Amino acid sequence: MSIRKPLPHDSAPLHVTGRARYVDDIPVPAGCLHLAFGLSDVARGVITRADLSAVRRAPGVVDVLKPLDLPGDNDISAAAHDEPLLAMGEVFYHGQPIFLVVAESHRAARKAARLGKITIDPRPAILTIDDALAAGSHFEGGPITWEDGDVEAALAAAPHRLEGEIEIGGQEHFYLEGHAALALPQDDGAMLVHASTQHPSEIQHKVAEALGVPMHKVRVETRRMGGGFGGKESQGNALAIACAVAAARTGRPCKMRYDRDDDMVITGKRHDFRIRYRVGYDDSGRLLGVDFTHLVRCGWSADLSLPVADRAMLHAGNAYDIPAVRIESHRLRTHTASATAFRGFGGPQGMLGIERVMDHVAHALGKDPAELRRLNFHSGDPARPTRTHYGQKVEDFALHEMVPALLERAGYDARKAAIARWNAENSVLKRGLGFNPVMFGISFTLSHLNQAGALVHIYQDGSVHLNHGGTEMGQGLNQKVAQVAASVLGVGLESVQITATDTAKVPNTSATAASSGSDLNGMAVKAACDKLKGRLSRFLANRWGVKPARIVFEGGEVHAGRKHMPFAEAARLAYEARISLSATGFYRTPRLSWDRAAGRGRPFYYFAYGVGLTEVAVDTLTGEYRILRTDLLHDAGASLNPALDIGQVEGAYVQGAGWLTTEELVWDDAGRLRTHAPSTYKIPACADRPDIFNVTLWDGENREPTIFRSKAVGEPPLMLGISAFLALSDAVSACGSAYPALDAPATPERVLAAIRRVQA
Repeated sequence: MSIRKPLPHDSAPLHVTGRARYVDDIPVPAGCLHLAFGLSDVARGVITRADLSAVRRAPGVVDVLKPLDLPGDNDISAAAHDEPLLAMGEVFYHGQPIFLVVAESHRAARKAARLGKITIDPRPAILTIDDALAAGSHFEGGPITWEDGDVEAALAAAPHRLEGEIEIGGQEHFYLEGHAALALPQDDGAMLVHASTQHPSEIQHKVAEALGVPMHKVRVETRRMGGGFGGKESQGNALAIACAVAAARTGRPCKMRYDRDDDMVITGKRHDFRIRYRVGYDDSGRLLGVDFTHLVRCGWSADLSLPVADRAMLHAGNAYDIPAVRIESHRLRTHTASATAFRGFGGPQGMLGIERVMDHVAHALGKDPAELRRLNFHSGDPARPTRTHYGQKVEDFALHEMVPALLERAGYDARKAAIARWNAENSVLKRGLGFNPVMFGISFTLSHLNQAGALVHIYQDGSVHLNHGGTEMGQGLNQKVAQVAASVLGVGLESVQITATDTAKVPNTSATAASSGSDLNGMAVKAACDKLKGRLSRFLANRWGVKPARIVFEGGEVHAGRKHMPFAEAARLAYEARISLSATGFYRTPRLSWDRAAGRGRPFYYFAYGVGLTEVAVDTLTGEYRILRTDLLHDAGASLNPALDIGQVEGAYVQGAGWLTTEELVWDDAGRLRTHAPSTYKIPACADRPDIFNVTLWDGENREPTIFRSKAVGEPPLMLGISAFLALSDAVSACGSAYPALDAPATPERVLAAIRRVQA
């Protein structure tokens, strides 16, 4: 079988040789035009005058579009219909598109876009969480509250109580391939759009809406992305719509690519949070009640902020059985770029909140942080499962086995003792250990998105062609899905070809997000392959005079006792017998129910688990630090491809650690993003990875009947990066008796400030 083998990424040779084709690499027809936006230079105001005469006269400019020039709906939003492609008389963030330049070259379009003379009457801008709270600027009219148990009674009765607050910064996606789109006009008013997107069907829907045509007039194709991380779930709408509108207007192909600075200024980031907490606990460290307040900076339009904030609430308990939990979530509207989906989709922020609580309680009691967390775990007994604060039974809990396995393998006790000795003997360099578990729910919380389709053909020579609704963004989804098809049909992987995701082949797709790509699309492909296998089995059973159940597909052949033939011959004979060798497959995730208003139900099909342990060293004179060693154990179920999954765990950890350490977004008092390039925004580089980096997959199968009993691996390991943040807190705590109360990202400046607080 092809599954469970550590095979390389299907495009690995193309990646390393630079031959992998992305949207910007597609050869364009003669006469292709290029687009650029003219942007707002204030965060909030009313447009009183727009003089675009210099733009129109600029060399190479073919057309300039304002909002009234658009043929259909001027909206690019994911759901709320509140985000125009071009500003309609008012601007709501610095960098908001106001007009669109269509020119003969990319450079000409960008240069011309800077010539627009836009007069804006400034208005007071709401930029920060404090600004929004003072103005009462909320989405949904105010906070959303979920409560499980009597929190006030639990806090009042608790032997010990403490409270605190943590600031959690946002994060730039920094995909290597920036946003890009190419629109090609077709016959009869149709449009073909090549887009770097995680959600081709949404691009199709929004382009059709903008052009005022049915969706069948728009075809969207996505071969691959050079990274997405959630940033290409909704943010690609603007480019695709702009290209399609300009192509329909001019009758010529149109292409748009953001330069890195524009990309970072225009597009949304991970939501930054402020989390306040009150916690009650007993002498042993058992939590009795927790009260959270989530303050979420969402930006100027809804985008995906509401479900992101919901998931932060869902993961506010992480892996812990807490008798009483209350979460009040404020979704705050500000005059900044609308925050959007980012790997983990709010889950990392919610999880960091409870991990901060655990860290604070362990410090207050002088208790081992790992032991305190284990004390608060869910029961792990499937016969008597505990429930989450939103009412879902935890029937697959794996951390009682995973935690001791990791701690023993990593030498936790000995290293903890060695670090204590080191810190006692060294006044300048301090070391710290950080430990955290992860329990991450897998499914879209918007239930209807938990579906997928596939189209599979067997050609008469035995080769297999398939399409599915997922998108390849470097994570290896296509390789995993090809492995599924090859395993079901019993052929070699070289016989299976996956081509670009195409809305004309598989319609109504969900975004490749929520870590569901392999779960959903793998099952859809398996369903299609099972149909084809069934047809071939019935045909050959009749030919050989055996029961269909005796037909076996393996090793590139078809067997029934002593009778056998190559798969290719079986395909040829079936074709000649007029047997259909094409099938669609469909899958919908079972056992889901969710009442968002009440915050109750079973929103997740299953949970993915992980454990992280990180060791750091901190220079107490400067606040600079290094990650010395990381040990990770991740639950991927029965992994479809261990090599790809380990790569995902490594990358997710580094991205999570980067979010919480070096990746700092800075806006000035005028609402301008100051960290809009690699020179000012610090993503982790090769030198920032741990010197010792041990990653292991947990040996176990999913309790739920997922695709070959595997589990999702895209988002859950990102939260293992929390262990790096906790390790820094541990190192700082060695400088004095006070709790460090680090904020994130824990830049060297913030670490140094915490050291001075603790020393004081």
